Amino acid sequence: MDDLDLIDRKIIAELMRDATLPVAQIADRVGLSQTPCWKRIQKLEANGILTGRVALADPNRLGFGLTVFVGIEAPDHSTEWRENFENVTSNIPEIMEVYRMAGEMDYLLRVAIPDIRSFDGLYKRLTDAVPIKNVTSHFAMERMKFTTAYPVNTRDR
Repeated sequence: MDDLDLIDRKIIAELMRDATLPVAQIADRVGLSQTPCWKRIQKLEANGILTGRVALADPNRLGFGLTVFVGIEAPDHSTEWRENFENVTSNIPEIMEVYRMAGEMDYLLRVAIPDIRSFDGLYKRLTDAVPIKNVTSHFAMERMKFTTAYPVNTRDR
């Protein structure tokens, strides 16, 4: 982040807020003309700082009204188990995110699923596919805040 100047940070902030903005509008908001702005966006993509542009959808409207955070305790920490776990979780589309953790649980999963019956099916698929020492599930009652935009500093240091 240190090698990003103020203009780059402003471009990133604008794109995280709305990736559908035309380059001309982004350029205007960050104080550049269109061509230099487009070149900066291309450079940010080429350098892996901008990793993709997506549309966000309402999970409830798509039938994924239940969010479950699943803590996993591994039975061992071998390379073979980790690779198998990664392969299994990568192939279950309802598992939206997987984090390897420090602390009491080894992995934390965010699962988006239609209902409890569907979660039970996912739980069985997961535990049948890979040995797990312990599973702890936490069911979200309400999504109170959600963002995909990181709080990039858009002020001059």
